[in-house]
Amino acid sequence: MTTVITDISTDPALDVFLSTMEYPATRYDLVREAARDGLGSEDLAALAALPDQSYEGGWYVRRQLARNGRSAAAQRELVGA
Repeated sequence: MTTVITDISTDPALDVFLSTMEYPATRYDLVREAARDGLGSEDLAALAALPDQSYEGGWYVRRQLARNGRSAAAQRELVGA
């Protein structure tokens, strides 16, 4: 069975941002630099919702965004949204 996650941003700007960000980076660093780079509000909100920890690379951030997306989808199912 394949799970399709639709809550994760596929905005190319986020991919470019994550690939050019200097790591390690904290959640605060990611949000601050994303705002400076002019990322959209959805991407900023997704980054702000990350756990407060240090990230070693863009793929770590993407993995956590995917986990957050699955959690948000599961919560919506529970409340029937």
